Amino acid sequence: MIDSVPAGAGAPEGLRERKKRRTRRHITTVATELFVERGFDQVTIAEVAAAAEVSVNTLYNYFEAKEDLVLPPEEVSGRRLADIVRAREAGRSAAAAVLGHLRQELLRRDRNLGLTEGFGRFLEMMRAAPTLVARLEGLAWQMTAALADVLAEETEAAPDDPLPRLVAAQIGWVHAQVLGEIGRRTVTGEDPDAIAEAVLGFLDVIEGLLSERVLTYAIREG
Repeated sequence: MIDSVPAGAGAPEGLRERKKRRTRRHITTVATELFVERGFDQVTIAEVAAAAEVSVNTLYNYFEAKEDLVLPPEEVSGRRLADIVRAREAGRSAAAAVLGHLRQELLRRDRNLGLTEGFGRFLEMMRAAPTLVARLEGLAWQMTAALADVLAEETEAAPDDPLPRLVAAQIGWVHAQVLGEIGRRTVTGEDPDAIAEAVLGFLDVIEGLLSERVLTYAIREG
């Protein structure tokens, strides 16, 4: 649902890598269908393996934990906000970079924000599973902490300077509010296009609440 900024193109993917990627995708697709249908806690790893027609050992070779089937670490990164800020162009602040990135995701109806048909049932499944809720809360904390580290590094802040942590917390709050509003509208049955349009306006309201100091903090030099 929430990925990091895509990395640059690397070496061409080989046959072995393509096969592994297809297998991973197949397992997660099968697992998600079972979890949505029956509930995350009601489905065992053995049942997922059987439905995907792989052994339990093979499944664990691809996924270390059951929660990884829903929130794969390579797709749901705790460095999402830090990566967005690191990738910003000259003349742009940290907050502006995240606000701009979120607007672009909303405009293109990005699936990583949950702007797809059927996301409501998937969201309800996650919210009903305590370990998935805990994983999401942990990811939010990791995003804010990683962003604080980047801001402290870029501004050469003193170790006892609270500004990097406080600004990161404000930006993390913006991100959480956007995801929360999407989730709230999703469970009421709104379609993805209507949600995206509404949340674009919601994001404008949020930006208006941020102080000038937050909006202009850590502007990248040319």
